[in-house]
Amino acid sequence: MTSSALPHARKGQVLYDGQCPLCLKSIGILKRLDWLGQLTYVNARDREHLPPSDAPLDPQRLIQEMHVLTPDGHRLYHGFAALRWIAWRLPLLWPLAPFLYIPGVPQLGQRLYLWIARNRLRLVPCHGGVCTLPPRR
Repeated sequence: MTSSALPHARKGQVLYDGQCPLCLKSIGILKRLDWLGQLTYVNARDREHLPPSDAPLDPQRLIQEMHVLTPDGHRLYHGFAALRWIAWRLPLLWPLAPFLYIPGVPQLGQRLYLWIARNRLRLVPCHGGVCTLPPRR
């Protein structure tokens, strides 16, 4: 099957933690904002279905923060950079996207993103004890 025949071939792929309640809520919001169908969503815990990529996909890192694989499979963005990439593809976020490039905003945004990612199970508790994070390296 050629890459153009794949349903995700022309879409960015959002790789997220499918056991994380905050991540699932965030993906639900992205799906509602994705009017143009620019994104597909891949549970990074389902390692058998991770997309082919020129960039290495580290399964533990995929769980620690959201990643976006570009439609061509050549570039992989994570954390705040992934949010910036997504902002240009969702019409309601277009007015916000340029502000995400103001000097200092990317560094502050990544620090805030990582703090939320590390504390997400406290911010939105996991029910039933199925949520786990891999140990930090």
